[in-house]
Amino acid sequence: MIDLNNCIHEMDGVTKSFKTEISNIRTDRVSPDALNGIIIDSYGSKMKLNQIANITNIDNKSLNISVWDINLLQVVEKSLIDSNLGANPQSNGSNIILSFPDLTSERRKELVKIISDISEKYKVSIRNVRRKFIDEVKLSEKDKNTSQDESKKLQEEIQIITDNHIKTIDIDFKEKEKDLLKM
Repeated sequence: MIDLNNCIHEMDGVTKSFKTEISNIRTDRVSPDALNGIIIDSYGSKMKLNQIANITNIDNKSLNISVWDINLLQVVEKSLIDSNLGANPQSNGSNIILSFPDLTSERRKELVKIISDISEKYKVSIRNVRRKFIDEVKLSEKDKNTSQDESKKLQEEIQIITDNHIKTIDIDFKEKEKDLLKM
């Protein structure tokens, strides 16, 4: 028997991943989460920036990065420059100050396009989950473990679950787009 809770659980995971990914894209207030994707080469191993430093807000447009090992300060600074965040790091000895400029209308439109592409990628992931579970239902019907009526009903329920999760992604996208485009 096909368990639709597994389908819901997998699709919930996709929508949560989408929310997490778009939350890292800054709107008006810069967040320490904007640096989650920064990887530092720390003594031969790759580590996330937040694993080797404390990142805090100074104000809406600036972050303070306190690197725990002062020997990594230049490596962190170089990684921040290479990351193409649109902000220039400034070192003051033991900390790095990262000041972000105001978002231009062009940059806001670029970010909306990026988020749109991300949302499409996650919608495809949800459709792949749908395909997986519908294939399971069809296989169960083929093996005579599920009747045709039950198979059709399960496929319709899987489609409803899919539609709801895609709608959630659309709603989250529209909210982020509205945040980005308001000035």
